[in-house]
Amino acid sequence: MNSHSLILASAPRAPRYGSYPTAPHFTDALGADTHARWLKAVPPGLASVYVHIPFCTSLCWFCICRTQGVSRAEPVRRYLAHLEQEISHVGAHLPQGVVVGRMHWGGGSPSILSAAQITALFARLRGSFTLAPGAEFIVEIDPRDATDARLDALAAGGLTRGAMTAIDCNQGVQRAINRMQDWAQIQSAAKALRIRGAAVDIDALYGLPLQTEASLRRTMQRIIDLSPDQIALYGYVHAPWIAQRQRAILADALPGAAARKTQADLARKMLIGAGYLPIGIDHFARPGSGLAVAAASGGLRRGFQGYVADPSEMQIGLGASAISRFPGGYLQNACATASYTAAIAAGTLATTRGKALSLEDRVRGHVIERLLCSFSFDAQDIIAQFGDFARPCLDIADALLAGEGHFWLSPMPGGGFSIQPNARAWTRLIASRFDAYMSGTDARCSRLI
Repeated sequence: MNSHSLILASAPRAPRYGSYPTAPHFTDALGADTHARWLKAVPPGLASVYVHIPFCTSLCWFCICRTQGVSRAEPVRRYLAHLEQEISHVGAHLPQGVVVGRMHWGGGSPSILSAAQITALFARLRGSFTLAPGAEFIVEIDPRDATDARLDALAAGGLTRGAMTAIDCNQGVQRAINRMQDWAQIQSAAKALRIRGAAVDIDALYGLPLQTEASLRRTMQRIIDLSPDQIALYGYVHAPWIAQRQRAILADALPGAAARKTQADLARKMLIGAGYLPIGIDHFARPGSGLAVAAASGGLRRGFQGYVADPSEMQIGLGASAISRFPGGYLQNACATASYTAAIAAGTLATTRGKALSLEDRVRGHVIERLLCSFSFDAQDIIAQFGDFARPCLDIADALLAGEGHFWLSPMPGGGFSIQPNARAWTRLIASRFDAYMSGTDARCSRLI
């Protein structure tokens, strides 16, 4: 059995690395006081903003995001009142010269908001932050909610990209995850977005309950026919200890490790065959797109929203569970909506946990991000940036090359290594060797494939 077969047989897991250290290693040692202090110390320059809308009209069982189902307008209205209060509070703490170049609304389903609520929320954001000319504005959209009035309001606010999840077109799969979605709804929403000048991004999933190679093939072909600008290809993460709704999914309906790999390979082959460029470990983009240009130039970044062409070192997180990234570390708002709104109503920031970055964290985080973005460990780059503090990571790289890593890695002339093309599926596992917080096999991480 070769090394790749051995890895597959063990069904390894590793973090997705939207941050380093990852969110499970945040602690309650940091709170609102730290948040206020870090906001006031932000240097002038570009920042990005993430706004979390934690509501859906119905809960999809596969989803692992911080969301809740609502059937009445009042909880959404009440939440937005507190969100707008937080926006004003955060904006008042920021010094002059901070400019927002990228804004992302996620959830949940931001498209659950009415047109009037979308307009009011955007007005509060524009009134509290300075937006750069031509700022990128991405909104996650449920095509079942994508009415003309809502899309018109988003377009008026400057929408540049609409992101939708395309579930397997097999209705048995849809019933198994509690998300019935006619493909015509996705087609209609994509057309409506393009009419309004917005690009279309699609999230595709494999490894869903009852999903087969045949159903995935049909679904991927429909996605390709839709001609999205960017595609994120994710393996379903079954983590019922995190998302209790996943307990409704029968574990024996899930494809096994070998079937998941077959599905992942199929989807990837179809996308590349259709002319999409592979970006990092799980994204695909059309040649010439911002993501493709960033990948080619070394400017690709990875964060909680996946891969982005965003040079900013700072992200302002707004809303329940939202995470902010500062030069000094990460901070997260209260996850429960009730706790979040109570803190905001009390006139304080809703921060409940976070992680201050040590210099070692910065070095390891840089290495992990470069591995995920460019599949290489450039020893000269690490030494140039961190000097002697790079030594632990250099030692890890040397040990990998001298040990089992020789199956996966090719040495670079100036020191370091690149991950061989046929081993890039294991990039997260390789990156985890540089993670000082990992202790053996973490069963709570997601599978590599």
